[in-house]
Amino acid sequence: MAFVIEYECPQCGAPAEMEETHHLFRCPFCDVKSLLFTDDCFRYVLPAKISGKDMMYAPYVRFKGAAYLCRDAAIEHRIIDMTRCASALDGLPVSLGFRPQAMKMKFMTSDRGGRILKRMMTVEGALDAVGSVTSTLMARKFYHRAYIGETFSIIYLPLYREKNRLFDAVTNEPLIPVQKSDDCMTDIVDEMPQWRLTFLATVCPDCGYDLHGERDSVVLTCPNCFRAWNASKGKLSEVAFKIVPGGRKKTVFLPFWKISAGSDQGLVIRSYAEFIRTTNQPKVVKNQWEEWGMSFWTPAFKVRPHIFLHLSKQMTVSQENFTMTEDVPSAPLYPVTLPLSEACQSLKLILADSIMNKKNLFPTLPQVAFTIGESMLVYLPFNDMGHEIIQEHKPTGIHKKTLEFGRYL
Repeated sequence: MAFVIEYECPQCGAPAEMEETHHLFRCPFCDVKSLLFTDDCFRYVLPAKISGKDMMYAPYVRFKGAAYLCRDAAIEHRIIDMTRCASALDGLPVSLGFRPQAMKMKFMTSDRGGRILKRMMTVEGALDAVGSVTSTLMARKFYHRAYIGETFSIIYLPLYREKNRLFDAVTNEPLIPVQKSDDCMTDIVDEMPQWRLTFLATVCPDCGYDLHGERDSVVLTCPNCFRAWNASKGKLSEVAFKIVPGGRKKTVFLPFWKISAGSDQGLVIRSYAEFIRTTNQPKVVKNQWEEWGMSFWTPAFKVRPHIFLHLSKQMTVSQENFTMTEDVPSAPLYPVTLPLSEACQSLKLILADSIMNKKNLFPTLPQVAFTIGESMLVYLPFNDMGHEIIQEHKPTGIHKKTLEFGRYL
């Protein structure tokens, strides 16, 4: 379940709401569209039920995404949604439970006032906590672990001091006793946090036309000059993209990341031919494949883990069937909801899922190291068959309900 965040329109100041998965929003009052961007991660604060107190804010790291584990001769996966206390202050609740889902939060900024406690848990520490959230994930030896499509954010719990005790400002319940001295928490207070939200205008940097996208889109397209853009380092950066033409009228184009990458360690995979031989695919290697640099294909949209793996494997293995063009179709383009940085973490998973003899080759996965080259966005045609859509060049189907569910991951 996505969180709901209250905010003010940067153009007119009108109150509005958005879900955690949304990046693009249109103000219902002034009708201005903005793309929300932050340098590291988004920060939210739970609403306090009491006012007039000297507030403190305790950080909780929040992780939501799919965890994958390669071990034995299989790839295990599951979707994880958790919060963990990241403050050095002992006695705080370990988790926020269901409160973030049940309450409307606001964006946390450094000018809110009050004292903000330091975040002691790093991103790596948060991922370690994810790995141990269930004993079955860590029960036996594994060869590779990855997190795809994760949302990493920080949620602040408001606290206030009453006499010699800290209280939860959301429930007004006492939490932990504190010393009388005001200096007792000096070491765990963040003195000068520097956080800011950037609201980018959704105007094409090339031609000035209004960019198109949906609320959860991470890549916007220009219907005038046919270019694609994403937010990077506080500005819009161009994304290379191409189209694989479709031959039917009822067609929708799904986005995939095409990532050029090769490995010289563990398993040598520098060309498409070496990939086919190493994974022992039931294909006759053609001479021209020896000259093709290896590319991995992953969905550029969020979807259930087993569907993500299936689509990635099928499109990577069948990439010789795709002839690309720059001609933009009139059929709808499905929104890009999975950023390239997330897709790059899936390369070793795609290799592992493509290997036919998993028992013998899985032990080499820890030594495999990919060097990533160029990447681009490629839209593949899927034919509408009623309840599902079928890829035109490789008979692979996706149920429409599966795509809808992926918008909430």
